Amino acid sequence: MSIRVLAHQVVSRIAAGEVVERPASVVKELVENSLDAGAARISVEVKGGGVSLIRVTDNGSGIPPQEIELAFDRHATSKIGSLEDLETILSLGFRGEALPSIAAAAEVELASCADGEPAGAYIRLQDGAVVECGSRGHSQGTTVTVENLFRRVPARLKFLKSVATENSHIANIVSRYALAFPEVRFTLSLDGRATLRTPGSGRLIDSVAQVYGIEVARNMLEIKARQGEAGDALPLVAGMVGSPKVSRSSRDYLSLFVNRRWISHRMLAWAVEEAYHGLLMVGKHPVAIINISLSPGEMDVNVHPAKTEVKFRSEQTAFSTVQRAVRQTLIELTPVPKVEEVRTTYQASSIPAQMLWPSGGSGAGLTDSLPEAPQTPASSLPALRVVGQLSTSYIIAEGPDGLYLIDQHAAHERIFFEQIKDQGSRRRIDVQTLLEPVPFEVTPKQGEILKTRCENLAEFGFSIEPFGEGTFLVRTVPAWLAGRDWSLVIRGLLDDERGQSDWEEWVAISIACHSAVRAGQVLTDDEMREMVRQLEQTAIPHSCPHGRPTMIHLSLGQLGKEFGRS
Repeated sequence: MSIRVLAHQVVSRIAAGEVVERPASVVKELVENSLDAGAARISVEVKGGGVSLIRVTDNGSGIPPQEIELAFDRHATSKIGSLEDLETILSLGFRGEALPSIAAAAEVELASCADGEPAGAYIRLQDGAVVECGSRGHSQGTTVTVENLFRRVPARLKFLKSVATENSHIANIVSRYALAFPEVRFTLSLDGRATLRTPGSGRLIDSVAQVYGIEVARNMLEIKARQGEAGDALPLVAGMVGSPKVSRSSRDYLSLFVNRRWISHRMLAWAVEEAYHGLLMVGKHPVAIINISLSPGEMDVNVHPAKTEVKFRSEQTAFSTVQRAVRQTLIELTPVPKVEEVRTTYQASSIPAQMLWPSGGSGAGLTDSLPEAPQTPASSLPALRVVGQLSTSYIIAEGPDGLYLIDQHAAHERIFFEQIKDQGSRRRIDVQTLLEPVPFEVTPKQGEILKTRCENLAEFGFSIEPFGEGTFLVRTVPAWLAGRDWSLVIRGLLDDERGQSDWEEWVAISIACHSAVRAGQVLTDDEMREMVRQLEQTAIPHSCPHGRPTMIHLSLGQLGKEFGRS
């Protein structure tokens, strides 16, 4: 087949396929246009999963009448004008492909009135061609109506999911930008149902309450704006993270923004997950809203047709800055879990918050703290007096602000884990020499793993060497495992599928778990007092290395309510 230039209609259809993947893609492009236009109110109306109707209305700067037809020309945009502008992009859109791509895949109407214009303008397109254009009354701002999406692209229509599924993708898009722009009032209607309405107060916590609900909002922690290692230079990290109490079973509650552009970035997502290491149970994921403010010259946003990905000049700097900011917030502010007052109710309008969040590229919104903000920072537990033991599993202790129930196994795990990590960092692990070398049999798979891990295990006090086919000799074990079945630790590590990055941490966790006292073990008063004293000295006393809580707290106020004293 000879080389030839593709027809304009074919080119438009291909470009539309890159930009408009599904109805949610249309909503994303239109909402981003509204935000770039400086809108303070954005309304999204959807019917039939976005196939029948998508209507986005804003009160932004609008489009002048003489430019309304030009807006549908490919690569026509008001957001950049030169190659140099590509190096300093701060707008969400810049390619000039959104409106023509949408028009190539649907029937589109656009009505707009620019600031200072006496009347509005109107244009209607079908199959990418203008069929009507003229004047129409319209308040300042723009309304874009998209109907019969993919009517002329049956292949794409065939691969769409159910109406409920497509609606969920649309709701996800609007929710993310409601979190990124809390100063903008968003409303979302799905098939006539009001699904989301944010106040546009400028306070991130208000948007969180509307998107995720009151319970999540009550357990969000503010990230004090933290910069990277370059001093006054960016990146600057701000946002909110959920306490481990509001973890989720999926990563859908993690929102990442760069200069308030919603992005998908596996490395940054991993940085947030790593910051929660040891604070969440296995299989649980955090609720987090992270915004990175970065000089446009330090990243490339022009790496994906849908603008959902960015590339950093220094990915390691971005990773470490985000991880450090989230980790410090969690360690400094995460409170001891409290026994909730069952009869207490909260209203969304009664929850103020304090949040630093860039607004329109400058300034910040500041309000008060949430009810039940962290009262007992993890880094400074109050002095506790041991009262007794409950069910040979829990230590009962009294503090200045109420009653504490301490899980003896989880608490002991935390103590041992930090001791192991401390000794390991100083290369001074206490070891126990076995009276005689003990043979340890392994499967072929375990044997291959153990050959590569012997040096790693030696750093933790295990002296292991090959001894014929399928057998190793164990000469020393960590002192913490003296009198314990240390073989369970080794076998468990060999059967684990963890990657190279966190394997050594998992060794420390396994040793701590098998060394700690068990539930059901009777402790003397002196043993309990010593355990509580050591727990108070740990860096993260409120959770075990697996992420389970070590204690719960029942305040004096809650006790008084339960006994009718207040």
